[in-house]
Amino acid sequence: MRLILFCLLSLFILPIWAETPSLVLAQEYQQQNIIGWAMSEKLDGVRGYWDGKALYSRQGKQFTPPKDWVKDFPPFALDGELFSQRGEFEHISATVRSQNGDWHNIQLFVFDVPSADGDLWQRLQIAQEWKQTHPESNFQIIPQYIVKNQQQAQDFFQEVTKNGGEGVIFRNPRLPYQAGRNTGFLKWKPQFDDECTVIQHLAGKGKFQGKMGAVLCENKYGQFRIGTGFKDTDRQNPPPVGSTITYRYRGFTNKGKPKFASYLRPYQE
Repeated sequence: MRLILFCLLSLFILPIWAETPSLVLAQEYQQQNIIGWAMSEKLDGVRGYWDGKALYSRQGKQFTPPKDWVKDFPPFALDGELFSQRGEFEHISATVRSQNGDWHNIQLFVFDVPSADGDLWQRLQIAQEWKQTHPESNFQIIPQYIVKNQQQAQDFFQEVTKNGGEGVIFRNPRLPYQAGRNTGFLKWKPQFDDECTVIQHLAGKGKFQGKMGAVLCENKYGQFRIGTGFKDTDRQNPPPVGSTITYRYRGFTNKGKPKFASYLRPYQE
């Protein structure tokens, strides 16, 4: 009887998971020919997939927004980014992953309609038509612009990043919605590098058991962890405590720490 009661209670206290959604994923933009493609800002939010009935994360965890938040959503799938405004990633992430977060400033910014036929413009038109007849629905379409030349793309990228945006997305509008990483869906994000001093080695877990899992670093931005970018040889023989390393990062968190810091190499003068 106790086992039965425990199982019943588990239904209410454990997170709701579904199969991992088959979503389109971006490759890195490396100066490919993007003339005629769709261009949009890459929003710094949390991936959200509406399957026509419920809202899921990229990993398949069901989000729990208030019922009124999704009451005007369509019966067909939408793929997009849960977002409010630039610079609010930490707040957005904490809100959508909590059981009782305040969603009133958050919307699903849609960039595709996965189950629809036609090219990108035709698929987005379906979502736009639903939005027109259901103006209170908590989603909107991310503006898409046609790339006329490389300079236009460069100017757009500079404008977005200068104003605090995460980067730019390029889509081949002629392709259908294709799950997985493909050459018709590219992301362009700024990367910076800087130096910091290693002050501690942090033990690895899981596949890194018995090796260095991350380093704790310090520089003018304070203390922060770096756990990616290391080769197996680096983890077996990590940069010595007190040494200086070069790392890459993509902007800063709200707390002023380097964002997505990744090890690059030992500092070279």
